[in-house]
Amino acid sequence: MKKSVRNLLLVFASLAFVLALLLLGALQRQGRLQQTCTGLQVEFADDYNFVTEDDVKGYLERFYGPYVGQRVDSVNLSRIERILDVQSAVLKSEAYMRGDVLNIRITQRMPVVRFQKGGSGFYVDARGCVFPLQGNFTSLVPVIDGNVPVFYQEGYKGMLEDGKEAAWIQDVLAMVGYMTAHRLWAENIVQISVDGNGDLVLVPREGKEKFVFGSPGGYEKKFARIERYYQYIRPQKEYTTVNVKYDGQIICKN
Repeated sequence: MKKSVRNLLLVFASLAFVLALLLLGALQRQGRLQQTCTGLQVEFADDYNFVTEDDVKGYLERFYGPYVGQRVDSVNLSRIERILDVQSAVLKSEAYMRGDVLNIRITQRMPVVRFQKGGSGFYVDARGCVFPLQGNFTSLVPVIDGNVPVFYQEGYKGMLEDGKEAAWIQDVLAMVGYMTAHRLWAENIVQISVDGNGDLVLVPREGKEKFVFGSPGGYEKKFARIERYYQYIRPQKEYTTVNVKYDGQIICKN
């Protein structure tokens, strides 16, 4: 066979191979266009149980509509993410198709403090974002109750708009963070309340003392005064009310 003929055959073979690949790709694309969603797979990025798979299905049924049976390329993933991201305990969602199955990955909000005010309450995460208590799950975090100086509208999720309230929340988060990082306080302070004067009142696990803490600001010095009370005053006499909110003073009363 002449070399020129052999080269021509190689060219035709190469073209045929390329055309076959293009045809295969077109058929695959056509098949995907005709493929429909057959189901939902929900994955959680954490161990919280604020949101369940049934919750996710309910959100989609209520706010998105039917997705099973919808063409795979027509499933509006960004809209699904927007629907889920506005739910109170959802920090972030990611929606994507894997084959013919809609996959959703949920990252839930991590509460740091729970506030209880009358018959209602709310959580706050590390950023200061508030979100409602969840019926599915109760997180074991410090609880602050009483006259909490925050107006909370039931069901609200987001940052507080009132600057004074937001600043108070941030100070509380800093105080609770300090407590959590120090085993002495994390294990021994079992109740935190806000009294009628707006003062935080801390109740220890043992003893009859109630420590009037004042505002959450200046917490390191105030905890140091509580520690001095236990070191130098309590061994001599036990008191029911110990006020540590003033600089340089420990005021004890029965």
